[in-house]
Amino acid sequence: MDIWNQLLQGFMTAGTPVNLLWAFVGCALGTAVGVLPGIGPATAVAMLLPITTQVEATASMIFFAGIYYGAMYGGSTTSILLNTPGETSSMVTAMEGNKMAKSGRAGAALATAAIGSFVAGTIATIVVTLFAPLVAEYAVKLGPPEYFCLMLLAFTTVSAVLGQSTLRGLTALFIGLAIGLIGMDQITGQARYTGNMPELLDGVEIVLVAVGLFAVAEALHAVLFEGKVVETENKMSRVTMTRSDWKRSIPAWIRGSAIGAPFGCIPAGGTEIPTFLSYATEKKLAKPKHQAEFGTKGAIEGVAGPEAANNATVTTAMIPLLTLGIPVSNTTAVLLGAFQNYGIQPGPQLFSSSSALVWALIASLYIGNIMLLVLNLPMVGLWVKLLKVPKAQLYAGILIFATVGTYGMRQSAFDLFLLYAVGLLGLLMRRFNFPTAPVIVGMILGPLAEAQLRNAMSIGEGSAMVFLQRPMSLTLLVVVAAVLVLPRVFKRMSRKNIEAIG
Repeated sequence: MDIWNQLLQGFMTAGTPVNLLWAFVGCALGTAVGVLPGIGPATAVAMLLPITTQVEATASMIFFAGIYYGAMYGGSTTSILLNTPGETSSMVTAMEGNKMAKSGRAGAALATAAIGSFVAGTIATIVVTLFAPLVAEYAVKLGPPEYFCLMLLAFTTVSAVLGQSTLRGLTALFIGLAIGLIGMDQITGQARYTGNMPELLDGVEIVLVAVGLFAVAEALHAVLFEGKVVETENKMSRVTMTRSDWKRSIPAWIRGSAIGAPFGCIPAGGTEIPTFLSYATEKKLAKPKHQAEFGTKGAIEGVAGPEAANNATVTTAMIPLLTLGIPVSNTTAVLLGAFQNYGIQPGPQLFSSSSALVWALIASLYIGNIMLLVLNLPMVGLWVKLLKVPKAQLYAGILIFATVGTYGMRQSAFDLFLLYAVGLLGLLMRRFNFPTAPVIVGMILGPLAEAQLRNAMSIGEGSAMVFLQRPMSLTLLVVVAAVLVLPRVFKRMSRKNIEAIG
């Protein structure tokens, strides 16, 4: 009963005119970001991080959640009309959605994607409401050894899951850990790795690094390497669904939500696995006469299921972020930075230390879901017009926004040099397929992990055996080892099976 009282309180906070306005702006901006190919929600949130110096914490987090959530709705528009996913999570939607558009059924594909996103988002938000407090309640009992192992798990999952190579992921993580060490030592108060530059005594601003790695690097990469792409757009049709479309979509939405929600809850990262699983499930369960539509003129189940799985995964990803402080995607890593900028640390203590903010954020997910349905069904034609924005002006605007926002934080020219140095680092990482999210995670959680390690070693009187003597920390260490070892074992086994068949 206490959960419902807190949620009601959250609705009262999120329902104030100012917070509703921030939610609406976030949802609209997120949809626009999803529609524009190449600009993901991580880039948008990173670019707008400097507003955290001016806006109250609750309003800011509602705004960022709207962008995060809205981009998932908008991503399906370009997938269906252009066969160009605005987000990697919309790749599977493009497979059947674009074929439906070529068959003159773009409207039905867009409708099932928008309504499916709403259904899955609502189901997943209920899961967050019910289970996030329970996870936090259990996690709050952890001590320093368990906290350190939990952060080790965060480092491992983010490094191993986000990106094509664990080695590249770990390299990016160590870059973040190194940046996190710059500044004053937490215990001794001595300067570390500052190069005698007084500007670095307080450490490197997380906002500056996030903006450089995502927004600046994204714009530079687009300008230098992507070139001019000619895109052909399929004709829009009326955004409606027939009775048969509804009959085929409803079970797919429910199945997609059921597949996607667990993937968001566990720190496994990414929406690719649940969306492909959902697509394979729909293809297998479709009636024989509908199976013929897959890969030919486009099957509506192949759009409805994956889009629902995508949104369910994205929403329930808030559980590990809010309760354990573990981000499972690029965008949640940047959201972690936004929390940090307010001096708020997501994790087991968050539900007690910042209860009002958390419940307002959860309530805003319900509100944002309804806003996005209204924004995406009747106004889809307006979003399609965004595809005509010239790329040169778009990326120039991103660079100007990033530069002005960063300079506005401390009015420091040094910050601008640092911003573009980090941007060049992000460009190199992007060019050579190094994931950028582990840098942010290492930078934020590194100093906290260091403090917890020191506390744990004090408890163990200098002995590392303290991590093996406590059941929970030992369990977490086993999970860390499994995350690093099992994918390699499965890959080797599958390779042997292929060779045996060959």
